[in-house]
Amino acid sequence: MTRYLVVANQTIGGVELMDEVRRRITSGPSSFFVLVPTMPLAAQPPVVLAAGDTGVPPEVLADLTEVEAENLKRAEMISQSRLSELVREIRAEGVEADGEVGRSDPFKAIEETITRSGFDEIIISTLPEGVSRWLRMDVPNRAKRKFKVPVTTVTAKR
Repeated sequence: MTRYLVVANQTIGGVELMDEVRRRITSGPSSFFVLVPTMPLAAQPPVVLAAGDTGVPPEVLADLTEVEAENLKRAEMISQSRLSELVREIRAEGVEADGEVGRSDPFKAIEETITRSGFDEIIISTLPEGVSRWLRMDVPNRAKRKFKVPVTTVTAKR
């Protein structure tokens, strides 16, 4: 069985990513692990939500302002929702899928995930060049060099 690590956030729900996942499914027995790095605080609009447990560790929240802490909780909730959406879509195709929300640095999130579990290929879904923070950070090429597994970059059209 081929194990795929799918890394995506804002592009979840796009046809390009699911088309790529379906191509892998048709190529043989496969399972998918979806990693959704949270958006960094700087990319979050300043929105304050009602208090609630979102899984953000208290020690992380302790060093943030109230607005930053609420924005971090909001980012975590959005990321969790996106993760659930993609895992549900992949499972609907009849294959095994699981996942987690990771840290905001996508490369470090990939590194932590791969350290815990091996994968045969990484599929990274990004926004188009010019708006993609992940492409500016050179995440796909860094992952190819570091992890020595095939890396496919899927770019959303919108």
